[in-house]
Amino acid sequence: HDHDHDHDHGDETTDHHHHDDHGDETTMAPTTAAPITTTEDEHDHDHEMCAPKLKEPPIPGVMPGMEKPKIILGQDIDWPGYAFMGSPPESDFETEGIGKDIAKGLESVCDIEVHVTEVRWSDCWGNAVIGDGLSAGELHGCMTYTHTFGARNRFCEFSAPILKDNKPGGILVRLDEFGDPEISGDSDLSGKKVVDVVGWAPTADTLALAENKCTKQRFSGYTIVQPTMDTGNANNDALKTLLDGDADAMWVYADQVKNYQCGPGATPNWDCEMWAGFGTNFSYIQTGLFGHAQAGTTLALSKKGSGLKEILDPCIEKFLETKDYYDICVKHGFVESCFKNDFFPSSGSSETLTWELPTDQLTTKCEDGYCPCPAETSDS
Repeated sequence: HDHDHDHDHGDETTDHHHHDDHGDETTMAPTTAAPITTTEDEHDHDHEMCAPKLKEPPIPGVMPGMEKPKIILGQDIDWPGYAFMGSPPESDFETEGIGKDIAKGLESVCDIEVHVTEVRWSDCWGNAVIGDGLSAGELHGCMTYTHTFGARNRFCEFSAPILKDNKPGGILVRLDEFGDPEISGDSDLSGKKVVDVVGWAPTADTLALAENKCTKQRFSGYTIVQPTMDTGNANNDALKTLLDGDADAMWVYADQVKNYQCGPGATPNWDCEMWAGFGTNFSYIQTGLFGHAQAGTTLALSKKGSGLKEILDPCIEKFLETKDYYDICVKHGFVESCFKNDFFPSSGSSETLTWELPTDQLTTKCEDGYCPCPAETSDS
């Protein structure tokens, strides 16, 4: 402390040195040489020479952007439309999806370099906690995360959305041998075990914010349970837990089962046969549950205070006005969910998709996968 103290004042030139061999203090005679000082200007100059002004948050093992920001964004490959692995001939097993196409599209409207890498979703966001990869700064951000309420905001921040708030939650239950749901759509889930899709929105904590669309009451008194198996795909784990009877209900995106029906163009890492039981083995008893999100699908989830949002948002804003954005929306089947710009057809009211409808407005039956409210509560 003395040493610092002397420099602070500048008038005392007595340094205290501790000699290891003696342990006694020896006072040095005052020297006449002035301490080496540098002007403010020189300091700034030196600083610039040593440390160029950063264009983006630094990442270990990655050469930084010299002329412009160089951004590394991650995605997994198990979410058709959003983030998947392409298959030939369209794609040589590259990362694909609306997130990647928009991320790369930013280069056309901004002086920015964007790289998309494959990661596991669990590197980004885990069980109500930030993922280790994002936390450790292995990449700048993770793509296509819904801007939910709750836990994510305590660890992370979000860029601007690239899709409207189009991701309602839903509740899946098993169907009995007669094709009726084992839990009624009127249930507040009290006393029931609900399995969550770990790491995915809607996050477990936000079920408490959702309202039963048949009774207009919130859900309460349920227990969130963990999946009882690990297949490497969180949605698969949760559905299998439900179908095996280890949970009574599953809290999941209301369009997820539709997205997990297998077809050409994607390489599934989930159990196609199990998901094909939609409408025979399991169905939604609640759809259109919007209370869990404050904005739609975003381009990037990043560490709190990362500064990534400040880099990306002005570029996202510009890109959403382009024809390229419209073309990407068409390519991945998201025209209804995209933000309309001048290049979108000016058709009248767009049809609300089944899973976006609140349960009490459904005209479907359980065998379609979307159970309507039980008859006695609907105003018919």
